Amino acid sequence: MFGFLKGKNKEFMIGSPVKGKAVPISEVNDPTFAEEILGKGVALMPEDGKICAPADGELSMVFDTLHAFSMTTKDGVEILVHVGLETVRLKGKGFTAHAKAGDKVQKGDLILTADFDVIKGEGLDTIIPVIICNTDEFKEVEALAGKEVNVGDDVLRVSPK
Repeated sequence: MFGFLKGKNKEFMIGSPVKGKAVPISEVNDPTFAEEILGKGVALMPEDGKICAPADGELSMVFDTLHAFSMTTKDGVEILVHVGLETVRLKGKGFTAHAKAGDKVQKGDLILTADFDVIKGEGLDTIIPVIICNTDEFKEVEALAGKEVNVGDDVLRVSPK
């Protein structure tokens, strides 16, 4: 009878861009992320340097310094994946891009590789915040932290208004 409601209020699941451990965003040692200034999210303590698309969508930006990328999912969720803290100052050292802005990507597609030995060698943190930049457009953004994850495993639940 109410078939027209089907598909409305469907939650969007955002996957992990990396193999590792999902932790609350509050554990990130940077107030911009920990205090959710850019939006709600989750953080990953990576086990390897393969950084993948957390959802299907289009890459909005791959930063020139290769330390981060942003994308918009087919459902309109704007995601920022930031590899490490203060890694912008490496100016691309230790990073390789495998995709570019404008590319259509599928969840799990390789976007960047990061050499964590290089990053750690510079004394930098390798934690990876994953932020929903348009948090205000959704009813709720919930981190699914406190667990080991593989690429693509659900780490964020986004509920539409």
